[in-house]
This record gives sequence, C-alpha cells and structure tokens, in this order.
Amino acid sequence: MTGLDGKVAIVTGAAGGIGAAVVKRLAERGASVVVADVLDEQAHAVAAETGSGARAMHLDVTSESDWAKLIETVVHTFGQIDVLVNNAGIVYFGSIRKTSAADYRRVVEVNQVGVFLGIRAVIDPMTKGGGGSIVNVSSTAGLRGTAGQIAYVASKWAVTGMTQAAAVELAPRRIRVNSIHPGPTETDMLASVPTGGASPVSGTLLQRAAMPEEIAAAALFLASEEESSFCTGTNLVVDGGSLAVIPGHLGRQAGDRGGQ
Repeated sequence: MTGLDGKVAIVTGAAGGIGAAVVKRLAERGASVVVADVLDEQAHAVAAETGSGARAMHLDVTSESDWAKLIETVVHTFGQIDVLVNNAGIVYFGSIRKTSAADYRRVVEVNQVGVFLGIRAVIDPMTKGGGGSIVNVSSTAGLRGTAGQIAYVASKWAVTGMTQAAAVELAPRRIRVNSIHPGPTETDMLASVPTGGASPVSGTLLQRAAMPEEIAAAALFLASEEESSFCTGTNLVVDGGSLAVIPGHLGRQAGDRGGQ
C-alpha cells in the first residue's frame, strides 16, 4: 500500500526525464496523474504511454493565469488535488561574468517562481480535501555551490528554503512539504552539462548517474501519506553519495580497505 489509490497528483515538467518517470510511478500506484508541461505533444505522449491514469494538460509554471486555469480544470475533472510534484526546471551554464541578467532571471522564473506559484495554487484545494503532499525537486546544487551555474544554484537553494518555509506555514492545514535533491541523473539536462573532459558522475561514490526511476521512487515515498506521514520540511538527498565526497578524495576513499 502507498496511500495513492484514489488520489490526484499534478507533476510539472512532466514531458520527459524525471517528471515522466514520476508520472508513471504515481500512476502505477493508483493515482490519477496530471502530466503538466509547456511541451504539449511530448506531455500527451507521456500520458498515452502511462495509460488511463494520466491526462496531459498545458502549463507554463511561470504564468499565474496558467496555474489558475490548471487548478480549476483539475478540480472540475477530478474533484480534488492531493499531491503536487514541482519538477519543472531549466539550467544555464556560464561564468558569473558571462551570465546576463536576462539569463539569470529566466532560470529563477522557472525554477524558483514556478515552484512558489505551484505551492500557492494548491493550498486551497488541498486544504479543502483535508491535506496533501507537496514535493519540490531541488538538486544537490541546492545544498552546495557549483561553479558556472550561479543562476541554477541560486534557484535551487531557494527551493530548499521555500520547502522549509512552506512546511512550517502549511502544517496546520495538514499539507506536508518536502524536497528531493537529485545528483547527476540520466536526463537531457545531464547530457547538456559541460564536462571539460571530466565525467559528470566522477564525483559520486557509486560512480554512475541515477536513472530517472530512482528519483521517481523518492517522489513516490514523499507523496504517499502511508509511507512518509511524519516527513515534512525535509531534504531527501538522492545523489549516489556525491555530497559525502571531499573534492579530490574520492580515489583515496575508494581504494582504502582499512587494516584487514
């Protein structure tokens, strides 16, 4: 049991990658899932692959009117909203000196403002339904600094902070708010990371990237009232151990077998 039978979930940025994997995992466990994205054709494809438990709907997470229309449609169609997974996100690579204000604002609008608008939009329907679960997809970049990604890092640290602020404010409404912090994951975003000759997974203890389904499993856990009922305001790290590594020490740690 996962507590998702009869539940209604919205997943943003759901047309591919982690979002699509979350849609499929929630639907497998009995939820009706809204595949929300600006990429309409891909979102409809994900919904079709998922089956009758999924329905594609257009959403630009930076648009207040889009959020209002989505919430109205979901409530009219399903009668309730129980889970929101704020997954939509973009990245910009560039040094601080080469990052324009427009580049910075674009990342913040999607990754930070989009999460804020999503949280705000579901408060009333979740409260009316007796509570719910909000899962914000942040990043390991929301827990440590990374060169060449100042806008992305700033936006993901904001998601970490908003998660805790919302958890405090919404607890009396029985709305739980948690964040997931993926490490490198096999998605189009990972493929776009400039490596400079180094593998983007070289800093993980497990020496590989996560599959989107592994991040989706964490979202399933936090979405489920039965499995994570006492979790709110927490940061769930799913990073293959990358945050445990001191830069430059991975090889020594992996080769040290102790005194046996």
